[in-house]
Amino acid sequence: MELKFVDPRALKENPDKARRSKSNPQSDALLLATIRAVGIVQPPVVAPEMDGGNGFVIDAGHRRVKQAIAAGLEEIAVLVIERAEDGGAMRSLAETLAHEQLNPVDQWRAIERLVALGWTEEAIAVALALPVRQIRKLRLLANVLPAMLDQMAKGDMPNEGQLRMIAAASLEEQKEVWKKHKPSKADPQVSWWSVAQGLQKTRMFAKHASFGDDLAQAYGIAWVEDLFAPADEDSRYTTDVEAFLGAQQEWMTNSLPKRGVVVEAGQYGEPKLPPKAERVYGKPGKSDHTAMYLDRDGKVQSVAYRMPAAKRPKGKNGADAEVDGDDIVITAKPRPDVTRKGMEMIGDLRTDALHEALSRASIEDDTLMALLVLAFAGQNVTVASGTRDMSYYGAAALAEHSVPLFNQEGRLEFDMDTLRIAVRSLLIDVLSCRENRSDSGVVSRIAGDVIGADNFLPNMGTEEFLSCLSRPALEGACTDTSVLPRQKVKDTRAALVEHFQEGHFVHASALFAPDETKLTAWLKKHEAKEEAEDDGTPTDQDVLGGATVVEPAHDHDGVPPQGDAYAEGFREAAE
Repeated sequence: MELKFVDPRALKENPDKARRSKSNPQSDALLLATIRAVGIVQPPVVAPEMDGGNGFVIDAGHRRVKQAIAAGLEEIAVLVIERAEDGGAMRSLAETLAHEQLNPVDQWRAIERLVALGWTEEAIAVALALPVRQIRKLRLLANVLPAMLDQMAKGDMPNEGQLRMIAAASLEEQKEVWKKHKPSKADPQVSWWSVAQGLQKTRMFAKHASFGDDLAQAYGIAWVEDLFAPADEDSRYTTDVEAFLGAQQEWMTNSLPKRGVVVEAGQYGEPKLPPKAERVYGKPGKSDHTAMYLDRDGKVQSVAYRMPAAKRPKGKNGADAEVDGDDIVITAKPRPDVTRKGMEMIGDLRTDALHEALSRASIEDDTLMALLVLAFAGQNVTVASGTRDMSYYGAAALAEHSVPLFNQEGRLEFDMDTLRIAVRSLLIDVLSCRENRSDSGVVSRIAGDVIGADNFLPNMGTEEFLSCLSRPALEGACTDTSVLPRQKVKDTRAALVEHFQEGHFVHASALFAPDETKLTAWLKKHEAKEEAEDDGTPTDQDVLGGATVVEPAHDHDGVPPQGDAYAEGFREAAE
């Protein structure tokens, strides 16, 4: 170690310095004023050049050298030391932290450099007097998109919760969200809340799991530690919600007590007890039953309930026969073959296939006209008619499809090709199989079956869809394939995905042909009904006074006439 006086302009910057982002302007101004007043109190640390040069490289004190040059000093004192084995990485980081706190991005870069040089996380924590947990938190920035890191290095940092959501997402997901929320010249500040919300995933925590490691392994659940959670609690979690809930369901089924049953949770998280069941809030009796269910957090909950006394059957002499409470059997509701998410995916896939079939499939003109009439019977269509009550729940903007059928003079004039395009476009807007308000119901299934939309369904042998199937349904998908069911659900699913990678798989529940029972019920519900005969005069005209202007009597009372006579009128008009 040697003290020398050198020209600050002759010193070379260290390319591996710890602080890369700009320092605080106020701190630089204060340091410059101090140097002008009393000079440099603590000499910068330099080391000889390693590549044969005879100059010195700054090891610590870049800001002091820079402000000394700004102050116009011709010569400053420096402390010359030998280069350390790690190139001075730890000394540079420790001294930089002591003078002005590095932002998290620079700290992470410096820590990653130390790890690459052979430092362990524990050794770095001891040297910097930081908890190991803090070192691991900073290393989470390795999972952050580089473009986000550059923004954070400018001092625009998210809070810990937002950083946790960002770091937990994949780089591809971060890239898509960053496109929407990256800063612009008009708004240089990033809304990290919006970025985090776009990457938020539902987490199921290990502390809420009732199942053990055996079921976790069988369902392929891999726990991830939340480094931002308090250190004194189990912070492990998984984002594989379907696997977590499946393991919880299997544990409940295997752990049911006597008189126990597995039930579903309602809209507000309450258990759906069997019909006529009375919930017991006090101490349950010996004859009471137990209902187990999953709450909104995926935790197993149980409640006691009481069934009404069963009617006693008559004995041989008319006396009541004894009925044992154990004779009352309540069967647990099995998990459906396809989950709600799976049904929603099926609805989307059906809709896309139906629309593609309506656009490209060969459809006869008379079939197109029949489908058009059928489409307006869909439960997602609202019609405002002059002879019906107007619905105030909204109406579809379908008039645009009729505009091409008019000429410049406003008269209806079109060729058959224009008509076919308009009808197909209208059917695409009307018919839907999605699991929401736009679902057309059974009519969309009929339409898809008629035009062969099953042939347009995409390959459903993907990880995303197969994860929505129960174990029996997944094993049923192995039928007619060379794939054999595995012991683990995860392995069976992976084998099916690989098998159908070059093939085509469509689950039976996704086919368009509707269930005959539902179709018969729908036809019966909507069949034409005969109207009661009357004199054709609306009832409101019978009670109005003579001074009130009233409409003349119509041929119907606001509802279009039905029946064979009405249909016969259309036939005669056509002839």
